[in-house]
Amino acid sequence: MDLILTVLIITLIVIIIQLVFKSIKRPDNYPPGPPFLPWIGNTMQLRTEARRVGGQHIVFENWAKQYKSNVIGLKLAGEYVIVVNSYPLVKQIHLNEVYEGRPDTFFLRLRTMGTRKGITCTDGALWYEHRNFTMKQMRQIGYGRTPMEAHIIEEADDLIRYIDQLDECHIYPGSFLATSVINVLWFLTTGQLLKRNEERLNTLLSLLGRRSKAFDICGGVLTQFPWLRHIAPDKTGYNLILELNRELNNFIMESINEHKLIFEKSNGTEESDLIYAYLKEMQSGEKDENGSSNETFDVSQLTMTILDFFIAGSQTTSNTLDLVLMMLALRPDIEEKLFKEVHENLNEKEFPLLSVRTRFPYANAVLMEVQRYFHILPITGPRRALWETKLDGFTVPKNTTVLISLRSVLMDEAHWKDPQTFRPERFLDEDGGIINDEYFIPFGQGRRRCPGDLLARSCLFSFLVKIVQNFKIESDEQSKLCTTLVPGIMLSPKPYTIMFRRRK
Repeated sequence: MDLILTVLIITLIVIIIQLVFKSIKRPDNYPPGPPFLPWIGNTMQLRTEARRVGGQHIVFENWAKQYKSNVIGLKLAGEYVIVVNSYPLVKQIHLNEVYEGRPDTFFLRLRTMGTRKGITCTDGALWYEHRNFTMKQMRQIGYGRTPMEAHIIEEADDLIRYIDQLDECHIYPGSFLATSVINVLWFLTTGQLLKRNEERLNTLLSLLGRRSKAFDICGGVLTQFPWLRHIAPDKTGYNLILELNRELNNFIMESINEHKLIFEKSNGTEESDLIYAYLKEMQSGEKDENGSSNETFDVSQLTMTILDFFIAGSQTTSNTLDLVLMMLALRPDIEEKLFKEVHENLNEKEFPLLSVRTRFPYANAVLMEVQRYFHILPITGPRRALWETKLDGFTVPKNTTVLISLRSVLMDEAHWKDPQTFRPERFLDEDGGIINDEYFIPFGQGRRRCPGDLLARSCLFSFLVKIVQNFKIESDEQSKLCTTLVPGIMLSPKPYTIMFRRRK
């Protein structure tokens, strides 16, 4: 009996040693990086370092210097992760089909209400079919054309009226900018307008803001250790995501159900927005010329697609405009130069559409420099290697998660020379025209490029020019202007206050 017990104990010890060795062993020719700890890999080390230095993006850059490599190999719990730095490698990731996949993690499924649908977090045939269908329908209903411009004009005028009503009091602009951006996209998607003071909308925007700060680009501990949601649902952010999902689902489904009623009454002739286009496709049982049917078109896929647009449009564009206004308050010299350009090139009855942006090179340069300098999405992705491949001489195993360090491109010292200096003139040539710099890629590249980039650029340009045309931005000692951003899924400004003084 003692012998059997001894054999069992020795066998158990051997198995444990083998499991430990397997969990800390790096794949052959895997990129360099910090050693893996048994079972947890680099998870805790990354979280600890991120808290110490102010974000994961800084940790990744420090490790790139420490290990003298622009490709860093990590392991987060049981998931292999590589981080890519430098423009040449980032470009390879953006343009190579092997990196077009998305990881299938607990956090990404939780982000899409437990599904693997929509167009942001999917890949393969589903992603390709629905991305193409969505963008085709958006163009048909006016995306990038006159109908979209008309909504931007309407929202810009509403924004100016709202600022006027503030009566020159100090306010945080982030509290009202997102509504203006969302309304343009929401109208194209649903054919409806949202009221600025709508309680549900404000609740959603608040929840999205909390979500952005509660998680990181890797999804926090919920991605590596999803079982922790049962032990600490609040601390892990699990309850926050569930609350946000409920609110978003109810918000979106309310619009979808209204469309269904109208669609049924009109016998499917309504096609004025994205929801009607999806409903019509769902109703059709015909196959296209390639033999593809509409089996993937259902209410949950429609809901997730709208969700993707809502999440993307509600924060990145409004946060960027938020930071533009903060920089104008910090740099009166830039604001004055910008106003001079607007005053000389725009009459009071004309609206600054993106189509006339060539008349406003300095305004464009300011927007570009804000996007470069603050890089609110310092780490983009995540991507998934669809098959084993090579990158910079290293082996990338199949299904490895790939994180793209956009910050390493937008703050590359060798390219930009003085990246830590806020200098819009870097985007202007000797004749005052815009320089289209290859390293300026805030919206990505390739087939995974942000589908809403045109809307974002249009809103940023039109809203900024209209604000500068009508108001002078001022701050005081209590404004708490700070260029150090709060880390999270995206970087966001710390709350500050400015005053919009009406120009005479």
